[in-house]
Amino acid sequence: MPSFDEVLKEAGEFGRFQKRVFFLLCQTGITFSSLFTSVVFLGQAPDNYWCRIPGAAELSERCGWTLEEEQNFTVLPLHLGNRSSSGECERLDVVWDTSDSCTSPLARYSNRSGGNLPLTTCHGNWVYKQPHSSIISEYNLVCGNAWMLDLSQAILNLGFLVGAFTLGYAADSSTSFLCWGLQNWTHYCRYGRILIYLLSCLGVGICGIIVAFSPDFTVFLIFRFLQGVFGKGTWMTCYVIVTEIVGSDQRFVGIVIQMFFTLGIMILPGIAYLVPTWQGIQLAISLPNFLFLLYYWVVPESPRWLLTRKKGEKALKIMHNIAKHNGKYLSPHYSEITVSNDEVSNPSFLDLVRTPRMRRNTLILMYAWFTSALIYQGLVMRLGIVGGNLYLDFFISGAVELPAALLILVTIDRVGRRLPFGISNIVAGIACIITALLPEDISWLKTTVATLGRLGITIAFEIVYLVNTELYPTTLRNFGVSLCSSLCDLGGIIAPFLLFRLAAIWLELPLIIFSILAVACGLLVLLLPETKGISLPETVEDVEQLSSHFGKCGKKRKHRDNSSYI
Repeated sequence: MPSFDEVLKEAGEFGRFQKRVFFLLCQTGITFSSLFTSVVFLGQAPDNYWCRIPGAAELSERCGWTLEEEQNFTVLPLHLGNRSSSGECERLDVVWDTSDSCTSPLARYSNRSGGNLPLTTCHGNWVYKQPHSSIISEYNLVCGNAWMLDLSQAILNLGFLVGAFTLGYAADSSTSFLCWGLQNWTHYCRYGRILIYLLSCLGVGICGIIVAFSPDFTVFLIFRFLQGVFGKGTWMTCYVIVTEIVGSDQRFVGIVIQMFFTLGIMILPGIAYLVPTWQGIQLAISLPNFLFLLYYWVVPESPRWLLTRKKGEKALKIMHNIAKHNGKYLSPHYSEITVSNDEVSNPSFLDLVRTPRMRRNTLILMYAWFTSALIYQGLVMRLGIVGGNLYLDFFISGAVELPAALLILVTIDRVGRRLPFGISNIVAGIACIITALLPEDISWLKTTVATLGRLGITIAFEIVYLVNTELYPTTLRNFGVSLCSSLCDLGGIIAPFLLFRLAAIWLELPLIIFSILAVACGLLVLLLPETKGISLPETVEDVEQLSSHFGKCGKKRKHRDNSSYI
């Protein structure tokens, strides 16, 4: 009996069918990256706002002031008496009434205090020149509440983390929690990857709409968390589906799909520039997920997954369909399915660490995910605090990532995965420490080296997706990728706190920490086995046979005659 990869080769490893499915699923990368980075524009700081003195609204209406005139009477006098305030977080400790003058309303208060007017902290009475333009002005996330903007991003990453465990597990399980209690509807539970993908797309769309029209910040946080849960389900599941329907020589698609992630980063500032409100931006990045529900009719379940669930007939039917669309024809002797006699259990974390090489791979990959996310987001945020044109700078930061994907495509099928994975981390670490030690007066060189670090960590971040997929067997692949990538979400939660807290001590201290983490990661990933050119492992035994020397496992598996064969 031939192996699945041999049948796939005859049906077409990357023919018209796979290209169509690949292109369709790649669109998920655009919507996911927009969700991932949208807080930059949803939470854009208001250009002008101040704290309104009690009674100012009534007096302003009586005097016919414009907002600018009210601000002049409210904020500028705060510089009296050798005291100064921007008027954003403090206001004059006075109360206006209708008897105050329209031309100099503070005159009587200044006369009483000798010009030294008292100040008090503002408590919720802010006026924005452009109200409701961002979640900051919508929910008053300024001054003492400014930390809540960081909380909104942390909540999204927490949703990613929960989604990695729940939906990642469900996509690998034949009896997932989504099917419990559905005795009369079990035919809807026959899918693994594609069912979770479609449900996740529906969830992202619905939660995105609720987020856009949230009546208060609590509701906003709840459904932003849920959008993160479902968003992680769309991204990780589509990535695994794409990887599992192509041959071992075409797994570069795992890198190309991440170019669409970068494309989403480059498109987002254009959307934000054209759409004036945060609600419009939120809807623009959420509504396209409903279109992905149409994939039910054009994207099949992964035949690899079906084989592990002893659904050989369905897998064979999909393989015949792939061959038909690719202009191929499967031989008549591909009429029976044979799978391992062992029962397939639902995955757990213990399955990822039970055997020596699985344990080593899992721990190293978890650290690599954490480090890549922490440094990646840290460097992005560090560039963001420099200032300048937000839309242009954000676009350029995305464009910098395109060469990373091209470098990976050029190298991974020539020198393998492991060496570029390790070198990119080490380069990122060296670039971080050089950037930290360079003097400020040569800012052009400092920026250039920092960009090199961003390029290096982007390469590492994209390779870890590919390597993680290739180092787990089919029975554990979606769960393994989701679990390990959950450390990416943990890194995303920690990154802003690490960056800003350490920068308060010394501006370049975060770069020193990034450097140490990246170099350590670069050395550790060199301990992983090389997966260039080998077939995707189907069982844990296949993973244990993987060697750090290229091709060893691939040669062994040609002589196997059991486990997940067609």
